[in-house]
Amino acid sequence: MYILGISAFYHDSAAALLKDGEIIAAAQEERFTRKKHDLAFPEQAIEYCLKEAGISLADVKFVSFYEKPLQKFDRLIETYLAFAPAGFKSFSKAIPLWAKEKLFQRREMRRKLPGYKGPFVYPEHHESHAASAFFPSPFDRAAVLTIDGVGEWASASIGLGEGNKLRLVKEMHFPHSAGLLYSAFTYYTGFRVNSGEYKLMGLAPYGEPRFADVIREKLVRVYDDGSIWLDMDYFNYCQGLTMTSEKFHQLFGRPPRTAETDLSQLDMDLAASIQVVTEEIMVKMARYAREITGANHLCLAGGVALNCVGNGKILREKIFDEIWIQPAAGDAGGALGAAQFVWHHLLERERKPDGRDSQKGSYLGSQPTREETESFLKSAGAKWHHHDNEKALLDSVAAAMADGKVVGWSSGRMEYGPRALGARSIIGDARSEGMQSVMNRKIKFRESFRPFAPCVLKEDVADYFDLEGESPYMLLVAPVKEAIRTPLTPEEEAAMKDPDLRKRVNVKRSELPAITHVDYSARIQTVDEERHGRYCRLMKRFKELTGCAVIINTSFNIRGEPIVRTPEEAYNCFMKTHMDVLVIEDCVLFKSEQANVDEKLMEDYRESFPLD
Repeated sequence: MYILGISAFYHDSAAALLKDGEIIAAAQEERFTRKKHDLAFPEQAIEYCLKEAGISLADVKFVSFYEKPLQKFDRLIETYLAFAPAGFKSFSKAIPLWAKEKLFQRREMRRKLPGYKGPFVYPEHHESHAASAFFPSPFDRAAVLTIDGVGEWASASIGLGEGNKLRLVKEMHFPHSAGLLYSAFTYYTGFRVNSGEYKLMGLAPYGEPRFADVIREKLVRVYDDGSIWLDMDYFNYCQGLTMTSEKFHQLFGRPPRTAETDLSQLDMDLAASIQVVTEEIMVKMARYAREITGANHLCLAGGVALNCVGNGKILREKIFDEIWIQPAAGDAGGALGAAQFVWHHLLERERKPDGRDSQKGSYLGSQPTREETESFLKSAGAKWHHHDNEKALLDSVAAAMADGKVVGWSSGRMEYGPRALGARSIIGDARSEGMQSVMNRKIKFRESFRPFAPCVLKEDVADYFDLEGESPYMLLVAPVKEAIRTPLTPEEEAAMKDPDLRKRVNVKRSELPAITHVDYSARIQTVDEERHGRYCRLMKRFKELTGCAVIINTSFNIRGEPIVRTPEEAYNCFMKTHMDVLVIEDCVLFKSEQANVDEKLMEDYRESFPLD
């Protein structure tokens, strides 16, 4: 039996396909359309899923959409009426979109899914999130915590998963939302809502949480169970086209920062402050989930579950024995949860967890064939080395990394979710003092303060990080071990107070400077043979050459673009940036050997992203 799950029409639309409960394929629409966070109906993602399974829509028995559109519309109308006439401008923009297609989704999906004859199922938004967290998890019984901006009415939920059943027992409702509170500060500090929240999280360690008490006293009341009450006088998202109100701006003494302008210490301190308050909310919610469910394990999903600093705090508080977080925790993951909700909960199909998750490393996307790869490289006039012998390929790439080269790595099936997990990654030597600056400024073209994540061999994690257990999906932040930290010189201490973030970034804090953030933390991915295959073997070869079991990893894209999917996209990114080596499946390309390298093109391209 095939079940197709769909999420769409808000941000990060996606499709996921199950065959007899097994995850066959899942992907975001943005990877095909090249529109970052694409919200359109995921036609190309659906086409990919069907192709991967070798079926047509006529073979699909159920289509499950990740939320209830009419309930969401009810919330919008009630909110606009409550704030009328203040919300008319926002109302006039939203209603035509609903009248055009969102209110008539069943009709629209029939039109967009020709050949499908089965029923449509509509779980609630937070049911889909919860299903995506629990059903692929390794646990037979677990508390399920979902936290995001808002679905229909719910902005957070606590549930209990047992076997093949999932029950939501508590909800928090709009407009009171931890996700929207965090997004308000994302907006106020000049980042884009629904995509810039992770930038705010990365900025937080540069600041001091001196506004945390102000936030608690003026903006939000946090209760012992983690539920919150927001003073809506400070916010504008119910009735307007912005997140914050004039009263919010007066509280912090200025209007919202304009995007791309210099970050001030105020921005850094605000980031630190809202991060502290958000962690407090997350921990209290987790404690309450343990209290009311009695479960020993926790599953997390929803956009706030991508706050890996907060996740790490929950883990270190030892509220639960183990936690598992859905890799596609945001709305994209709702497609998978919607499909799994039908299979396990509605159809009551058996579920037999065996202590391992069923997410398959989240390698659920497309993979080019050898013919597709080499055909494109020939057409591009590229020079490459083909390796039928994997050992020769790994030797070549590991040696280049040990020599300080930056490698674009495209291998196997593309990741499902926002993190690059070793299938579409840019990688390098974490011991390099200049690697973070080079990757940010000459390859990613992004803000210099942004940290990079380490990948560490699972068996070696305790040598480098204070992390209990594993983190295969890069969703936990943990401290770098004291043993590998380096003391700061007086000059470095002074640099840490400099308003120029580039000077702070360049201070060496550990033996792994490229991945150690300013607060000695790191967002960790543990790598193992079972999940990560060739990527794990590359890291083992790198360790053999260098003695180091850690490499730096970032997503294979530049700022403003989705992660690359095809050989053409990988090659174009390679040629437009200062990347040294490109690996596409069994083909290895060296920039130094390419005849069509255009240094001016690379420089012009870099300068088109004026950040620093």
